[in-house]
Amino acid sequence: MRIRCWFTAFRMLGAIVFAVSLTPVWDTAEAAESRSGARESVWPVPDWQRAEPAEVGMDAARLARARDYALTGGGSGYITRHGRLVMAWGDAGTRYDLKSTTKSFGSIALGLAIRDGKLRLEDKARRHHPALGVPPEENAQTGWLDEITILHLASQTAGFEKPGGYTRLLFRPGTQWDYSDCGPNWLAECITLAYRRDLDEWMFECVFTPLGIRRSDLTWRKNSYRPATIEGVARREFGAGIHASVDAMARIGYLMLREGQWNGREILTREYARLAPRTPAGHEKLPVRLPETYGSAARHYGLLWWNNADGMLNGVPADAFWSWGLYDSLIAVIPSLDIVVARAGKSWKRADGADHYDVLKPFFTPIVQSVR
Repeated sequence: MRIRCWFTAFRMLGAIVFAVSLTPVWDTAEAAESRSGARESVWPVPDWQRAEPAEVGMDAARLARARDYALTGGGSGYITRHGRLVMAWGDAGTRYDLKSTTKSFGSIALGLAIRDGKLRLEDKARRHHPALGVPPEENAQTGWLDEITILHLASQTAGFEKPGGYTRLLFRPGTQWDYSDCGPNWLAECITLAYRRDLDEWMFECVFTPLGIRRSDLTWRKNSYRPATIEGVARREFGAGIHASVDAMARIGYLMLREGQWNGREILTREYARLAPRTPAGHEKLPVRLPETYGSAARHYGLLWWNNADGMLNGVPADAFWSWGLYDSLIAVIPSLDIVVARAGKSWKRADGADHYDVLKPFFTPIVQSVR
């Protein structure tokens, strides 16, 4: 199916899901104004404007509950609404190891490559990276490598085993969902080869610097799992590797909230920025390979972003989406409430046998409930 057809079908499906899934409490004039983009955007140029919670229609006591829960894992955080910083804790300048939150940065890189016509979601990945999937040599014996698409690599449906190095294919692409670092790392190599650029330098040029993110705010370590270069160009990982401050993280979230637009400049197309956080059509039916760890993740995972499309976080709007890394690093975006949240630190305590989303509820719920 051609990409424009997939976009069109996805937009129609998303409109229907969005219309029926949000409870009336969110269907206020303010929320409708925020969703339509009618509200005038405020930009953190050079710094975030500050506002008291009440000034943006939020309850300070409920925000404090979210902050206090976040601080059970230490670290730092930002909560913004309508482009204004309403609550912060910890050191905003400390860079944290974001682990898998790096994947969502990779989703933005993918959006740039699609915008520039370098690749398409339906492209066979080996068209851009002929050596994709090998090593190990046993992957070539499966007959599946030529079936892997860019979409498979970006949606955790390619079938590669979890570690970030060269891993086995565990199932035929597109038949299951399984969380992997290897698949996104192959995607990073596809984009690297498409531009023949170090993704660190390229992302600073195209995204980070325009957003006001400095080298002191964000660093991207060299590849830890594969050789340092690919065809003479520095390798980077999407599986992990970025260290960043919560200020830098919030700017990435705000870019996504504003649908790829930044202070009069288009960094991502609105089409891609709307598409990336949403679960691809049909993926909600895929079996999850390790449900004891990831639950029903296939229903609430987009293009390297998590989401609440299936309402697993009760009381949180269905349009909410977020990055999520080890140590519970988060860039959370709630478009219908015009909210962006960034948090990094140490992992929160998990109960034995709990659903993998349960650890998020004491953080997300009071933030949502704070909106009057």
